[in-house]
Formats: sequence, C-alpha cells, structure tokens
Amino acid sequence: MTQQLIRTPAVDRAESRPSPRRTVAVVGAVVAGLLLAVLWSYEFVDSVIGDNVANTILDRDAKHTAIAGTVAGLVFAFVSGLAGTFTACNIAMAAAIGPMSQAGAGSATVGQALRGAVRPVGWLAAGMVGVSAVYGFVGVLLGDRLPQLSTATAGGVPVRLIQASVVFGIIGLALAYLGLAALGVLPDVFRRHPVGRVVALGALIGGFLIGRPYPLFNKLFHWAVETGNPINGAVAFVLQSLGNIVVLAVLFTVLVLATRGRFLNWFARDPRRSAVFTGVLLLALGVFTVVYWDVRLPSMFGYGWFPTMPYNS
Repeated sequence: MTQQLIRTPAVDRAESRPSPRRTVAVVGAVVAGLLLAVLWSYEFVDSVIGDNVANTILDRDAKHTAIAGTVAGLVFAFVSGLAGTFTACNIAMAAAIGPMSQAGAGSATVGQALRGAVRPVGWLAAGMVGVSAVYGFVGVLLGDRLPQLSTATAGGVPVRLIQASVVFGIIGLALAYLGLAALGVLPDVFRRHPVGRVVALGALIGGFLIGRPYPLFNKLFHWAVETGNPINGAVAFVLQSLGNIVVLAVLFTVLVLATRGRFLNWFARDPRRSAVFTGVLLLALGVFTVVYWDVRLPSMFGYGWFPTMPYNS
C-alpha cells in the first residue's frame, strides 16, 4: 500500500524554516537584480531595438509620423507594444515564466502540451487586459490632467517620470514580495493557487501602462486622448499590453511544444525546484524594477548617486 504525504501545520513550518539554499537563492536574486539595473542600457532597448522594430513593421518613422485614423491608431498600439517588449518598463513581464509553467504543468501528449501552454497565457492576458482596458478608458476621460501626459517638471524632474517612479516602485515591490513568498520567506497567498499567481502577474503587467514613459506609448496615449473616445483608449491599451507579451507568449508556447510538455512537467515533478525558479525570477526582476526606477532614475537628475556605465553616459 502506498502512503500519501499528509501536509500538516508542522510540515509547513518545517519547510518555511531558513535554509542555506534559500538564503543563497535570495541573495543571488537580489544581486542579479542590482547588476541588471547597473548594466541596463535604455538607449539600446528603447531606440536601437524599440524604434527599429516599430519603424520596420510600420514602414515609416513611428515616432514622428502622425497617426491617421482609428485603424492606424489600433495598429500602432499593438506594434508599439511589441516594440517595447524589452524596455525597462516592460522587461519584468519575464517574471511570469515560472508561474505560467507551474500553472500549466501536467501535459503528456502534444495536444495536452498545447493546452498546457495556452491556458497560462490566457490567464496572464485575463489579468492584464482588465487593468489596461480600465486605464485606457479612464485615461482618455482624464486626459492632460494625468502627470503621464504632462510636460511640466517638479524639482527639475519631469512629472511623468515621477509618476513612473511611483508606479514602478510599487509594482517592483509587489514582484519582490511574490518572489520572497514563492521562496517561502514570506506568506504566500498563492501557494495552492498557481492560476491566481498568473492572473495577479497579468494585472501587474497591465499596470505597467499606468507609469510607462516610453515615447511610443506616450504618442499612443496622446492620440487616444485626442480622439475623445474612451473606447478607443480601452481597446488601444489592451492591444498595447498584448503586444508587450506576444514575444513571451510565443517563446513559452514553442518551448512547451518542442519539449512535448516535458518543460512543464519538470516543474510539476519537484515543487521545491519550481518554487526556487519562480521565486528567484520574480525577486530579481522586482529588485531591478525598484532599483532602476527609484534609485537609478532619480540619480540622473541629481537626486542620490548610482553607478553609470560608459555606454550610458
């Protein structure tokens, strides 16, 4: 007769005790996040990658060519979202890989593997679309009253960047919390609800738009406000968010199908291994987001100090 492991409070407490491996995982994630914030080149990801991708797909200067009409605006929304995949205001979406893998585990056949890939992507999109649609609708109604659309400064810092600093600081802390929770350092409300973790991450990704200072998104936002139609804003922001995750979604699906679901089952076989992978990724990108937007960004305007790489000077 096989014995089933019955989880008790005592077992949970034992697993939550500090361990050398957990300490190494936390320290490693924090160091990785700090290094990424130091090495990050916004000029490269915003201009070299982002602008060139948008210009190539749209076959015009995406920044300086006016958006002509609703259809053009919606196309621009998706393309500019895709172009901004690797920007500092979006790269944290990569933290969803671990939770998506946990939520999709249990595949054996190709069909099951496909479903195991599509379901987590759908849950991620569900959380994201809800936030981006509401912000697009409300954003058009508020218009220039939002700091995000203002050209004003406060203390020498553009107020739109102040909004970005606040929003991404909060999102970064949320990601860091989820990472520490997955590692067992803090209480994890999603411990037995992996789908809930993915939906929550989707909502955080949708929240990126609330602080995003990316020039192409700023142009889209102004266009949406100028139309005076909040439905345009909601649809455009949803398309922007979908563009932001399309690369992640495709890579995740290809990886799952190429391994016939073995990638997902690798997570399912060892809950501790999957928890470490998920926690480290969430914590590292959470630390990066907080440090980049709340330490490095203010230092560019003389508030505090942060190391600068030669290629960022």
